[in-house]
Amino acid sequence: MAEKVEFELVSPERLLISEPVEMVVVPGSEGDFGALPRHAPMITGVRPGVIDVYQDGKVSDRIFVAGGFAEVTETRVTVLAEEALKVSELAADTVAQRLRSAEEAVQEADSESARNHAERALLVARALKAALEQRTVH
Repeated sequence: MAEKVEFELVSPERLLISEPVEMVVVPGSEGDFGALPRHAPMITGVRPGVIDVYQDGKVSDRIFVAGGFAEVTETRVTVLAEEALKVSELAADTVAQRLRSAEEAVQEADSESARNHAERALLVARALKAALEQRTVH
């Protein structure tokens, strides 16, 4: 049996995944990174994007994350996500509405704080749309 790394994905609501996997590819703040067993320890930010979970040499699950943090050790990958959604469960109309709402919020922002918050929501909505579009290509 191939060596595995324990993968845990936690959102503010609940523990979404806790299982041994072959590899996990995370959208890190400095770029995507793959974590395998015996990976060098690190802590990094996670940008909005898709986590690919590998089992049996192929992607077994794809999860959209809106950002967060990842801790990698030689035996474990833990992602603390601000928000996490299975890519297979994304609905086009929901994603489109979220994008429209975020665009409107940017236009209506009346302070620097509101603008920053709205621009962050827009960044996440665009990444969510990209995840949906990539799902339909595969």
